[in-house]
Amino acid sequence: MSLGFRNGLYLEKAHRSSRETTVNLPKIVSHGEWVAARRDLLVKEKDATKQRDRLNTERRELPMVEVKDYVFDGPEGQVSLHDLFEGRKQLVIYHFMFHPEWDDGCPSCTAGADEMSPGLLEHLHTRDTSYAMVSRAPVAKLERWKAKRGWQIPWYSSGESDFNYDFGVTIDASRGYDEYNFRSLDEYAAMGQESMKTSDQPYDMPGRSCFLEIDGRMFRTYSQYARGLEGTGGSYYFLDLTALGRQEDWEKPQGRSDSVRGNNPDFAS
Repeated sequence: MSLGFRNGLYLEKAHRSSRETTVNLPKIVSHGEWVAARRDLLVKEKDATKQRDRLNTERRELPMVEVKDYVFDGPEGQVSLHDLFEGRKQLVIYHFMFHPEWDDGCPSCTAGADEMSPGLLEHLHTRDTSYAMVSRAPVAKLERWKAKRGWQIPWYSSGESDFNYDFGVTIDASRGYDEYNFRSLDEYAAMGQESMKTSDQPYDMPGRSCFLEIDGRMFRTYSQYARGLEGTGGSYYFLDLTALGRQEDWEKPQGRSDSVRGNNPDFAS
């Protein structure tokens, strides 16, 4: 039940209780004032767009490193990294968290894959780019989860190979793989994220890597991790355009939503 605005804040009463909650909604102004504020923000948005274009240019100018032809298990048997290109020049691989002992895939990775539409994949193909997912879990588990979610995305198992380790998404300090997102586990501990160091190993983390094939040789051109993966599917970027935003506890201004949650990207709530 709505109680209206009071002192610039919007008050509402929960449907099943008498508890009042205060929601810090945007200021109400005239149309002219709104247009003026929107124009001011547009200047900053255009600056951010140009900055993003410059970052994209720098990303394309990164050097590349040749990689070996890794072998994976697929639904039709063994395939190579070369096969994953499907005859196209570029390949994007999503490092999907699915530990070999798990029965279900990572909820956050699952939420991102849910948003990967056939149209998106078709558009990548039009631009000579293939897309696939790779996890350590056996291919039978991947196929079961894929069927349950209704996905059409190619998905392969890296099994016990060194693919996941080489690309920084399986952490195992005993084997020398003690970095994630180009930071050591000691650095994470110093930042207050001690679980990165103290969790049972080996454990998996998400990521995305890009490859280029030239005359039969394959090169790693880019990898991203952590918040770099927010663009998967696009829900966050749509929510960023709205007044309530992502409705997560780290966002500013505080108090914008009465159903705030943590920054867990599984979209369970």
